[in-house]
Amino acid sequence: MSQTEEKLENNADKILAEAVRKSEMIEKDIAVNPKKYRVLTGDRPTGNLHIGHYFGSLKNRVRLSRLGVPTMILIADYQVLTDHDAFDKISQNTKQLVIDYLAAGIEPGKDVCIYPHSHVPEANQLMVPFLTLVSSSELDRNPTVKDEIEKSGMKSVNAGMLTYPVHQAVDILFCKGNVVPVGKDQLPHLEVARLIARRFNNKFCPENPIFPEPYALLSKTPMIKGLDGSAKMSKSLGNTIMLCASEDETAKLIKKAKTDQERHISYDPVNRPEVANLLQIISLCTGEEPEAIAERIGDGGGGMLKSVLTEALNEELRPLRTKRAELENNMDYIRSVLKEGVVQAREIAVKTLEEVRSVMNMEI
Repeated sequence: MSQTEEKLENNADKILAEAVRKSEMIEKDIAVNPKKYRVLTGDRPTGNLHIGHYFGSLKNRVRLSRLGVPTMILIADYQVLTDHDAFDKISQNTKQLVIDYLAAGIEPGKDVCIYPHSHVPEANQLMVPFLTLVSSSELDRNPTVKDEIEKSGMKSVNAGMLTYPVHQAVDILFCKGNVVPVGKDQLPHLEVARLIARRFNNKFCPENPIFPEPYALLSKTPMIKGLDGSAKMSKSLGNTIMLCASEDETAKLIKKAKTDQERHISYDPVNRPEVANLLQIISLCTGEEPEAIAERIGDGGGGMLKSVLTEALNEELRPLRTKRAELENNMDYIRSVLKEGVVQAREIAVKTLEEVRSVMNMEI
């Protein structure tokens, strides 16, 4: 390992340690002082959501919004253009995301705003000044971007992909979001937003900073692997259970899930990752510890494990799926949620852009 690589790795370790410490502090305080925070979260409209999204982020969004935390839920439609050719489905996928959100328990209103960032031009105007605050070398070495480029299989990297973290900074800072629920793999992106906020404030408004430095709220949910047991649950890998799947479809998918040759079920994430993954999903549904579930199944083998998982998951998702079916038949309401969200987001963005123009001496 070169000295540069070693320095970067040490810096990443420090960033992670500080993120964990700060996340724990925020988690304790947010239940007591919810209005002190504004959460920015969201998804790219590349298709329907699956149970990995549900357990990893959706349930947490519902929890935070019900605590009374002001929550901005972004549908990152522009970012689909960086590594996907599915632009012909963006509008359809956007509406499906909203259906998933509402079915999971998100309630749009004064403190909860759902919107696509392509419809908030005032926010996107921050992109140009923000780009002047980071160097090309800083963008080149972002590990999350490198990983996404590798996964996409892109032969030629477009500028949209390289500037992806800057656009994410726009999404977070235009609304002065100070908390972003993320996994550890997204910390490099968040660090860019923190860096831009700090540099903007220091350069243009050191006495009265405009932008807060956003902090991560790290997920405590274990990563859910796909049904093949080999990688993170992903639509592109075809190893998912979609929230829109029926109970019968769910049962069929779980029957095909990979386990191992041992009949006795035990919870051993290191040596039996496929079995451990299915036990974790049951645990997320029932609240029972994976070890206790494994002990209960015992010599019932993979068949019983899959049967228990099917029953637990279908029970957990039944209310969501019932609500989802109702919303599918009320697309006018889904469109109204998006339109109202855009109005809310633009009101916030206009105020922020006015502040930015003022401190940059660009008023007319």
